[in-house]
Amino acid sequence: MTEDDRTSPPTSPSIVVLTLARQVETRLNAALAPLDLTVGRFGMLGHIAAVPGISFSDLARMSGITVQSAHGAVRTLVGAGLVRDNTARAGAASAIELTQEGARLLRAAKTALRGVDEELFGPDADPMRRRVAETIRTVLTQES
Repeated sequence: MTEDDRTSPPTSPSIVVLTLARQVETRLNAALAPLDLTVGRFGMLGHIAAVPGISFSDLARMSGITVQSAHGAVRTLVGAGLVRDNTARAGAASAIELTQEGARLLRAAKTALRGVDEELFGPDADPMRRRVAETIRTVLTQES
């Protein structure tokens, strides 16, 4: 390894995105902790809210987990009073939905997310992070 290899900043987009993602996840988990949520549980609640009556298969696909893991996560959310699983019987199609408490918690989590976004990507944030956020917003708002 040369001296230049040890002192130059990473130029790989993959490394920069991974580093930034870990920073965001760490900060967001810290902001969600007082709500007794993790980034994963927040995501689950968001998917369930966005697709009323979502199936376990769709929830697993959207969350990037196995169907078995989705079942376990939903059991945990049901136990916490955040979602209802309106499955009539084993083998029947599921109809998972937020409870009033789940909806309230999701609103609080979105407020926490806005705070993290402001801190990490707002006007007072590192200029590189602001540019990344601007690029992401541009890509997300472009018509296909």
